[in-house]
Amino acid sequence: MASKTSRIFLFLLVMTVSFVVLILSQEYLSKSWTIFSGKHELGWETFPLNINLWGQEEKTAVPPSVSTTAVVETPMPLLYRGNFTKLPQWDFDDVYNQDAPPRPTTCAQSLRNSQDENFKKAFLPNIRLFLHKDNINMSEWNRLSHFNNPFGFMQFKYDDVMASVKLIPKPKEPLLLPKPGGDGCVHCAVVGTAGILNGSKVGAEIDAHDYVFRMNGAVTKGYEEDVGNRTSVYVHTQHSITASRYIFGKYGYKSAPHDEGIKYVLIPEAMRDFQWLEGLFKGNESFSGPHHKKWPGAYYSGQYNENRFYVLHQDFLRYVRNRFLKSPNLNKRFWAIVRPTNGAFALFLALHTCDTVDAYGFMTDDYMKYSNYYVQKYIKTRVIFYANHDYKLEKNTWKDLHNRKIIKLYQRMEPESGTEKPK
Repeated sequence: MASKTSRIFLFLLVMTVSFVVLILSQEYLSKSWTIFSGKHELGWETFPLNINLWGQEEKTAVPPSVSTTAVVETPMPLLYRGNFTKLPQWDFDDVYNQDAPPRPTTCAQSLRNSQDENFKKAFLPNIRLFLHKDNINMSEWNRLSHFNNPFGFMQFKYDDVMASVKLIPKPKEPLLLPKPGGDGCVHCAVVGTAGILNGSKVGAEIDAHDYVFRMNGAVTKGYEEDVGNRTSVYVHTQHSITASRYIFGKYGYKSAPHDEGIKYVLIPEAMRDFQWLEGLFKGNESFSGPHHKKWPGAYYSGQYNENRFYVLHQDFLRYVRNRFLKSPNLNKRFWAIVRPTNGAFALFLALHTCDTVDAYGFMTDDYMKYSNYYVQKYIKTRVIFYANHDYKLEKNTWKDLHNRKIIKLYQRMEPESGTEKPK
Protein backbone atom coordinates (compact mmCIF):
# COMPACT_ATOMS: atom_id res chain seq x y z
CA MET A 1 0.00 0.00 0.00
CA ALA A 2 2.85 2.35 0.93
CA SER A 3 4.56 1.52 -2.36
CA LYS A 4 1.40 2.35 -4.33
CA THR A 5 0.97 5.62 -2.44
CA SER A 6 4.59 6.56 -3.19
CA ARG A 7 4.09 5.91 -6.91
CA ILE A 8 0.95 8.11 -6.96
CA PHE A 9 2.77 10.87 -5.08
CA LEU A 10 5.73 10.67 -7.45
CA PHE A 11 3.42 10.81 -10.47
CA LEU A 12 1.62 13.89 -9.12
CA LEU A 13 4.96 15.56 -8.34
CA VAL A 14 6.27 14.96 -11.88
CA MET A 15 3.03 16.30 -13.39
CA THR A 16 3.15 19.41 -11.18
CA VAL A 17 6.78 20.17 -12.06
CA SER A 18 6.10 19.62 -15.77
CA PHE A 19 3.13 22.00 -15.63
CA VAL A 20 5.19 24.70 -13.90
CA VAL A 21 8.02 24.33 -16.43
CA LEU A 22 5.51 24.60 -19.28
CA ILE A 23 3.96 27.78 -17.83
CA LEU A 24 7.38 29.38 -17.27
CA SER A 25 8.58 28.50 -20.75
CA GLN A 26 5.45 29.96 -22.33
CA GLU A 27 5.85 33.14 -20.30
CA TYR A 28 9.49 33.42 -21.39
CA LEU A 29 8.61 32.93 -25.02
CA SER A 30 5.85 35.52 -24.84
CA LYS A 31 8.36 38.01 -23.51
CA SER A 32 11.16 37.13 -25.91
CA TRP A 33 9.31 36.67 -29.20
CA THR A 34 6.68 38.53 -31.07
CA ILE A 35 4.93 37.84 -34.32
CA PHE A 36 5.60 40.39 -37.08
CA SER A 37 2.83 39.42 -39.43
CA GLY A 38 1.83 40.73 -42.81
CA LYS A 39 -1.14 40.37 -45.10
CA HIS A 40 0.29 38.51 -48.05
CA GLU A 41 -0.22 35.40 -50.13
CA LEU A 42 2.39 33.21 -48.45
CA GLY A 43 1.29 33.71 -44.87
CA TRP A 44 4.40 32.15 -43.39
CA GLU A 45 6.60 34.96 -42.24
CA THR A 46 7.21 35.25 -38.49
CA PHE A 47 10.34 36.45 -36.73
CA PRO A 48 11.49 38.23 -33.56
CA LEU A 49 12.17 41.96 -33.46
CA ASN A 50 13.95 44.35 -31.18
CA ILE A 51 13.03 48.03 -31.54
CA ASN A 52 15.57 50.48 -30.13
CA LEU A 53 15.08 54.24 -29.99
CA TRP A 54 18.00 56.51 -30.81
CA GLY A 55 17.32 59.44 -28.50
CA GLN A 56 14.34 61.67 -28.07
CA GLU A 57 14.93 63.50 -31.33
CA GLU A 58 14.19 60.47 -33.46
CA LYS A 59 11.15 58.22 -33.47
CA THR A 60 11.55 54.70 -34.77
CA ALA A 61 8.75 53.20 -36.77
CA VAL A 62 7.36 50.48 -34.51
CA PRO A 63 4.53 48.46 -36.04
CA PRO A 64 1.63 48.25 -33.57
CA SER A 65 1.97 44.49 -33.17
CA VAL A 66 5.68 44.56 -32.28
CA SER A 67 6.90 44.23 -28.74
CA THR A 68 9.68 46.67 -27.85
CA THR A 69 11.15 44.09 -25.45
CA ALA A 70 11.77 41.47 -28.13
CA VAL A 71 15.33 40.42 -28.90
CA VAL A 72 16.78 40.00 -32.35
CA GLU A 73 20.31 39.13 -33.37
CA THR A 74 20.13 38.00 -36.96
CA PRO A 75 18.57 39.20 -40.22
CA MET A 76 15.22 37.74 -41.12
CA PRO A 77 15.01 35.19 -43.96
CA LEU A 78 15.11 36.81 -47.38
CA LEU A 79 11.84 37.74 -49.03
CA TYR A 80 11.85 37.55 -52.83
CA ARG A 81 9.86 39.82 -55.11
CA GLY A 82 9.07 36.85 -57.33
CA ASN A 83 6.99 35.32 -54.54
CA PHE A 84 4.37 38.06 -54.89
CA THR A 85 2.07 38.67 -57.83
CA LYS A 86 1.35 42.23 -56.67
CA LEU A 87 2.59 44.68 -54.07
CA PRO A 88 2.36 42.88 -50.70
CA GLN A 89 0.41 44.76 -48.05
CA TRP A 90 1.73 44.66 -44.50
CA ASP A 91 0.08 45.82 -41.29
CA PHE A 92 2.93 48.33 -40.87
CA ASP A 93 3.12 49.49 -44.49
CA ASP A 94 2.06 53.06 -43.62
CA VAL A 95 4.22 53.35 -40.48
CA TYR A 96 7.27 55.60 -40.84
CA ASN A 97 10.23 56.86 -38.86
CA GLN A 98 9.99 60.51 -37.94
CA ASP A 99 12.73 62.86 -36.80
CA ALA A 100 12.67 65.92 -34.61
CA PRO A 101 10.06 68.51 -35.58
CA PRO A 102 11.22 70.64 -38.50
CA ARG A 103 12.61 74.10 -37.96
CA PRO A 104 9.91 76.59 -36.94
CA THR A 105 9.01 78.88 -39.79
CA THR A 106 7.91 82.47 -39.73
CA CYS A 107 7.04 82.29 -43.43
CA ALA A 108 3.40 83.29 -43.80
CA GLN A 109 3.05 81.65 -47.20
CA SER A 110 4.72 78.40 -46.15
CA LEU A 111 3.04 75.29 -47.56
CA ARG A 112 3.12 73.97 -44.00
CA ASN A 113 0.41 76.49 -43.20
CA SER A 114 -1.90 75.05 -45.84
CA GLN A 115 -5.46 74.58 -44.67
CA ASP A 116 -6.16 71.97 -47.33
CA GLU A 117 -7.53 69.04 -45.30
CA ASN A 118 -6.44 66.29 -47.69
CA PHE A 119 -2.90 67.60 -47.83
CA LYS A 120 -2.70 68.10 -44.05
CA LYS A 121 -3.88 64.52 -43.51
CA ALA A 122 -1.28 63.01 -45.86
CA PHE A 123 1.67 65.32 -45.19
CA LEU A 124 4.24 64.41 -42.50
CA PRO A 125 6.47 67.46 -42.01
CA ASN A 126 9.01 65.55 -39.93
CA ILE A 127 9.14 62.33 -41.96
CA ARG A 128 12.66 60.90 -41.79
CA LEU A 129 14.35 62.11 -44.96
CA PHE A 130 17.84 60.65 -44.82
CA LEU A 131 19.47 57.28 -44.16
CA HIS A 132 22.72 57.17 -42.19
CA LYS A 133 24.73 54.81 -40.02
CA ASP A 134 23.14 56.02 -36.77
CA ASN A 135 19.52 55.28 -37.68
CA ILE A 136 19.77 51.65 -38.76
CA ASN A 137 19.95 48.55 -36.57
CA MET A 138 18.92 44.93 -36.96
CA SER A 139 15.25 45.45 -36.18
CA GLU A 140 15.11 48.33 -38.65
CA TRP A 141 16.79 46.13 -41.22
CA ASN A 142 14.18 43.42 -40.70
CA ARG A 143 11.29 45.88 -40.91
CA LEU A 144 12.59 47.44 -44.11
CA SER A 145 13.37 44.03 -45.61
CA HIS A 146 9.63 43.60 -46.21
CA PHE A 147 9.64 46.31 -48.89
CA ASN A 148 11.13 46.13 -52.38
CA ASN A 149 13.80 48.60 -53.39
CA PRO A 150 14.00 51.55 -53.35
CA PHE A 151 11.42 51.41 -50.53
CA GLY A 152 13.29 48.82 -48.49
CA PHE A 153 15.78 45.97 -48.58
CA MET A 154 13.68 43.08 -49.90
CA GLN A 155 15.86 40.43 -51.58
CA PHE A 156 19.08 42.15 -50.39
CA LYS A 157 21.61 40.49 -48.12
CA TYR A 158 22.40 42.25 -44.87
CA ASP A 159 26.19 42.18 -45.18
CA ASP A 160 26.13 43.40 -48.79
CA VAL A 161 24.10 46.51 -47.98
CA MET A 162 25.45 47.31 -44.53
CA ALA A 163 29.01 47.47 -45.84
CA SER A 164 28.08 50.84 -47.33
CA VAL A 165 25.28 51.98 -44.99
CA LYS A 166 27.67 51.86 -42.04
CA LEU A 167 29.82 54.42 -43.87
CA ILE A 168 27.08 57.04 -44.33
CA PRO A 169 27.64 59.88 -41.85
CA LYS A 170 24.76 61.55 -40.06
CA PRO A 171 24.01 64.91 -41.73
CA LYS A 172 25.43 67.78 -39.71
CA GLU A 173 22.85 70.32 -40.85
CA PRO A 174 19.45 70.49 -42.54
CA LEU A 175 19.45 70.25 -46.30
CA LEU A 176 18.34 73.91 -46.63
CA LEU A 177 18.08 76.99 -44.43
CA PRO A 178 16.56 80.44 -45.02
CA LYS A 179 18.89 82.82 -46.80
CA PRO A 180 20.48 85.45 -44.52
CA GLY A 181 18.75 88.79 -44.89
CA GLY A 182 15.76 87.24 -46.63
CA ASP A 183 12.11 87.16 -45.66
CA GLY A 184 12.47 84.06 -43.48
CA CYS A 185 11.08 81.81 -46.20
CA VAL A 186 12.89 79.14 -48.17
CA HIS A 187 11.85 79.66 -51.80
CA CYS A 188 12.64 76.74 -54.11
CA ALA A 189 12.40 75.93 -57.79
CA VAL A 190 12.38 72.28 -58.86
CA VAL A 191 13.39 71.92 -62.49
CA GLY A 192 12.53 68.81 -64.48
CA THR A 193 13.72 67.96 -67.97
CA ALA A 194 10.42 68.07 -69.90
CA GLY A 195 10.20 69.70 -73.32
CA ILE A 196 7.70 72.27 -72.07
CA LEU A 197 10.69 74.42 -71.09
CA ASN A 198 11.98 74.63 -74.65
CA GLY A 199 11.41 78.27 -75.62
CA SER A 200 9.88 79.16 -72.25
CA LYS A 201 12.33 81.95 -71.38
CA VAL A 202 11.86 81.36 -67.65
CA GLY A 203 15.56 80.86 -66.88
CA ALA A 204 15.95 84.12 -64.96
CA GLU A 205 12.77 83.41 -63.00
CA ILE A 206 14.13 79.99 -61.99
CA ASP A 207 17.49 81.39 -60.91
CA ALA A 208 15.80 84.05 -58.77
CA HIS A 209 14.73 81.41 -56.24
CA ASP A 210 16.73 80.82 -53.07
CA TYR A 211 17.49 77.25 -54.12
CA VAL A 212 17.17 75.30 -57.35
CA PHE A 213 16.67 71.51 -57.45
CA ARG A 214 17.57 69.54 -60.57
CA MET A 215 17.82 65.86 -61.42
CA ASN A 216 19.04 63.40 -64.08
CA GLY A 217 20.40 64.92 -67.32
CA ALA A 218 20.30 68.50 -66.05
CA VAL A 219 21.95 70.24 -69.00
CA THR A 220 22.10 74.00 -68.53
CA LYS A 221 24.87 75.28 -70.80
CA GLY A 222 23.27 76.62 -73.96
CA TYR A 223 19.78 76.45 -72.41
CA GLU A 224 20.16 79.12 -69.72
CA GLU A 225 17.45 81.38 -71.14
CA ASP A 226 14.87 78.62 -70.72
CA VAL A 227 16.08 76.66 -67.68
CA GLY A 228 18.51 78.90 -65.79
CA ASN A 229 22.03 77.93 -64.81
CA ARG A 230 22.00 77.59 -61.00
CA THR A 231 21.80 74.27 -59.17
CA SER A 232 21.68 74.04 -55.37
CA VAL A 233 20.52 70.43 -54.94
CA TYR A 234 21.06 67.62 -57.44
CA VAL A 235 18.94 64.47 -56.97
CA HIS A 236 20.19 61.34 -58.71
CA THR A 237 20.77 57.60 -58.74
CA GLN A 238 23.96 55.80 -59.64
CA HIS A 239 22.38 54.98 -62.99
CA SER A 240 21.23 58.51 -63.80
CA ILE A 241 24.54 60.18 -63.02
CA THR A 242 26.52 57.70 -65.11
CA ALA A 243 24.08 57.09 -67.98
CA SER A 244 23.36 60.78 -68.60
CA ARG A 245 26.72 61.15 -70.33
CA TYR A 246 25.61 58.69 -72.98
CA ILE A 247 21.97 59.75 -73.22
CA PHE A 248 22.50 63.52 -73.28
CA GLY A 249 26.09 63.77 -74.48
CA LYS A 250 25.02 64.81 -77.97
CA TYR A 251 23.07 67.70 -76.44
CA GLY A 252 26.08 69.08 -74.62
CA TYR A 253 25.89 67.20 -71.33
CA LYS A 254 29.36 66.64 -69.88
CA SER A 255 28.79 66.10 -66.18
CA ALA A 256 26.34 66.46 -63.35
CA PRO A 257 25.83 70.00 -62.02
CA HIS A 258 28.78 71.03 -59.86
CA ASP A 259 28.08 74.54 -58.59
CA GLU A 260 30.26 75.54 -55.67
CA GLY A 261 28.67 74.32 -52.43
CA ILE A 262 26.10 72.16 -54.23
CA LYS A 263 24.41 69.40 -52.23
CA TYR A 264 23.97 65.95 -53.73
CA VAL A 265 21.09 63.64 -52.83
CA LEU A 266 21.17 59.96 -53.80
CA ILE A 267 18.10 57.76 -54.28
CA PRO A 268 19.26 54.22 -53.31
CA GLU A 269 17.21 52.36 -55.90
CA ALA A 270 19.28 49.18 -56.39
CA MET A 271 22.28 47.23 -55.14
CA ARG A 272 24.50 49.18 -57.53
CA ASP A 273 23.71 52.34 -55.54
CA PHE A 274 25.03 50.77 -52.35
CA GLN A 275 28.13 49.61 -54.19
CA TRP A 276 28.49 53.16 -55.48
CA LEU A 277 28.22 54.53 -51.94
CA GLU A 278 30.89 52.18 -50.66
CA GLY A 279 33.34 53.35 -53.30
CA LEU A 280 32.36 56.97 -52.77
CA PHE A 281 32.93 56.96 -49.02
CA LYS A 282 36.08 54.83 -49.13
CA GLY A 283 37.57 57.12 -51.73
CA ASN A 284 39.28 54.37 -53.68
CA GLU A 285 38.60 51.53 -56.08
CA SER A 286 38.12 48.82 -53.43
CA PHE A 287 34.48 48.23 -54.20
CA SER A 288 32.42 46.14 -56.59
CA GLY A 289 29.84 47.07 -59.20
CA PRO A 290 29.76 48.12 -62.84
CA HIS A 291 31.94 51.20 -62.28
CA HIS A 292 34.55 49.65 -59.99
CA LYS A 293 37.43 50.78 -62.21
CA LYS A 294 36.71 54.46 -61.61
CA TRP A 295 36.23 56.29 -58.33
CA PRO A 296 32.58 57.45 -58.16
CA GLY A 297 33.68 60.82 -56.79
CA ALA A 298 35.00 61.73 -60.23
CA TYR A 299 31.40 62.05 -61.47
CA TYR A 300 30.85 65.06 -59.19
CA SER A 301 33.52 67.23 -60.87
CA GLY A 302 35.38 68.13 -57.70
CA GLN A 303 32.32 69.14 -55.67
CA TYR A 304 31.78 65.89 -53.80
CA ASN A 305 31.96 66.44 -50.06
CA GLU A 306 30.53 63.92 -47.61
CA ASN A 307 29.23 66.80 -45.47
CA ARG A 308 27.07 67.85 -48.43
CA PHE A 309 26.04 64.37 -49.53
CA TYR A 310 22.70 62.88 -48.48
CA VAL A 311 21.02 59.50 -49.02
CA LEU A 312 17.23 59.37 -49.04
CA HIS A 313 15.66 57.08 -46.44
CA GLN A 314 13.51 54.17 -47.56
CA ASP A 315 10.65 55.36 -45.33
CA PHE A 316 10.54 58.72 -47.13
CA LEU A 317 10.50 57.04 -50.53
CA ARG A 318 7.73 54.65 -49.48
CA TYR A 319 5.73 57.47 -47.88
CA VAL A 320 5.82 59.44 -51.15
CA ARG A 321 4.54 56.41 -53.03
CA ASN A 322 1.92 55.35 -50.49
CA ARG A 323 0.38 58.70 -49.72
CA PHE A 324 0.73 60.64 -52.94
CA LEU A 325 1.65 58.42 -55.90
CA LYS A 326 0.24 54.95 -55.37
CA SER A 327 -0.20 53.62 -58.88
CA PRO A 328 -2.79 50.95 -59.77
CA ASN A 329 0.08 49.25 -61.60
CA LEU A 330 1.27 48.06 -58.20
CA ASN A 331 -1.50 45.46 -58.43
CA LYS A 332 -0.03 43.99 -61.62
CA ARG A 333 2.59 41.31 -62.03
CA PHE A 334 5.31 43.86 -62.84
CA TRP A 335 4.61 45.69 -59.56
CA ALA A 336 8.20 45.40 -58.34
CA ILE A 337 9.61 47.82 -60.95
CA VAL A 338 6.91 50.47 -60.45
CA ARG A 339 8.05 53.56 -58.59
CA PRO A 340 7.79 57.37 -58.79
CA THR A 341 10.27 59.15 -61.04
CA ASN A 342 13.45 60.81 -59.78
CA GLY A 343 11.74 64.11 -60.52
CA ALA A 344 8.81 63.17 -58.29
CA PHE A 345 11.11 62.30 -55.39
CA ALA A 346 12.98 65.58 -55.91
CA LEU A 347 9.72 67.54 -55.86
CA PHE A 348 8.54 65.92 -52.64
CA LEU A 349 11.97 66.42 -51.07
CA ALA A 350 11.51 70.12 -51.82
CA LEU A 351 8.03 70.05 -50.29
CA HIS A 352 9.60 68.83 -47.04
CA THR A 353 12.57 71.22 -46.99
CA CYS A 354 11.19 74.44 -48.51
CA ASP A 355 8.40 76.88 -47.68
CA THR A 356 7.35 77.59 -51.25
CA VAL A 357 7.89 75.30 -54.24
CA ASP A 358 7.60 76.22 -57.91
CA ALA A 359 7.84 73.29 -60.34
CA TYR A 360 9.18 73.77 -63.88
CA GLY A 361 9.68 71.20 -66.60
CA PHE A 362 7.15 68.71 -65.25
CA MET A 363 4.48 67.00 -67.29
CA THR A 364 1.26 68.94 -67.91
CA ASP A 365 -2.00 68.13 -69.71
CA ASP A 366 -0.64 69.39 -73.04
CA TYR A 367 2.55 67.29 -72.87
CA MET A 368 1.99 65.97 -76.40
CA LYS A 369 2.78 69.41 -77.82
CA TYR A 370 6.37 69.23 -76.65
CA SER A 371 9.43 67.06 -77.09
CA ASN A 372 10.36 64.51 -74.47
CA TYR A 373 13.27 66.67 -73.20
CA TYR A 374 13.96 70.40 -73.37
CA VAL A 375 17.40 69.68 -74.82
CA GLN A 376 15.67 68.45 -78.00
CA LYS A 377 15.49 72.02 -79.16
CA TYR A 378 15.02 71.66 -82.89
CA ILE A 379 13.18 68.37 -83.17
CA LYS A 380 9.77 67.12 -82.06
CA THR A 381 9.94 63.78 -80.27
CA ARG A 382 7.17 61.72 -78.81
CA VAL A 383 7.00 61.49 -75.02
CA ILE A 384 7.92 57.96 -74.00
CA PHE A 385 5.95 56.24 -71.24
CA TYR A 386 8.07 53.59 -69.58
CA ALA A 387 6.40 50.82 -67.57
CA ASN A 388 8.29 51.52 -64.35
CA HIS A 389 6.72 54.98 -63.91
CA ASP A 390 3.08 56.09 -63.88
CA TYR A 391 3.52 59.37 -65.75
CA LYS A 392 -0.17 60.19 -66.02
CA LEU A 393 -0.66 59.72 -62.29
CA GLU A 394 2.22 62.09 -61.66
CA LYS A 395 0.88 64.60 -64.21
CA ASN A 396 -2.50 64.63 -62.49
CA THR A 397 -0.86 64.92 -59.07
CA TRP A 398 1.15 68.01 -60.07
CA LYS A 399 -1.98 69.62 -61.47
CA ASP A 400 -3.92 68.79 -58.31
CA LEU A 401 -1.22 70.21 -56.02
CA HIS A 402 -1.15 73.34 -58.18
CA ASN A 403 -4.93 73.75 -58.01
CA ARG A 404 -4.83 73.35 -54.24
CA LYS A 405 -2.07 75.99 -54.04
CA ILE A 406 0.48 73.62 -52.50
CA ILE A 407 2.90 74.20 -55.38
CA LYS A 408 2.99 76.49 -58.39
CA LEU A 409 3.27 74.41 -61.56
CA TYR A 410 4.67 76.06 -64.65
CA GLN A 411 2.21 75.58 -67.53
CA ARG A 412 1.94 77.13 -70.96
CA MET A 413 -0.85 78.40 -73.14
CA GLU A 414 -0.73 79.05 -76.85
CA PRO A 415 -2.96 81.90 -78.02
CA GLU A 416 -3.95 82.14 -81.68
CA SER A 417 -1.02 84.50 -82.28
CA GLY A 418 1.32 81.59 -81.68
CA THR A 419 3.14 83.16 -78.76
CA GLU A 420 3.48 81.24 -75.54
CA LYS A 421 3.04 82.67 -72.08
CA PRO A 422 3.23 81.05 -68.67
CA LYS A 423 0.02 80.82 -66.69
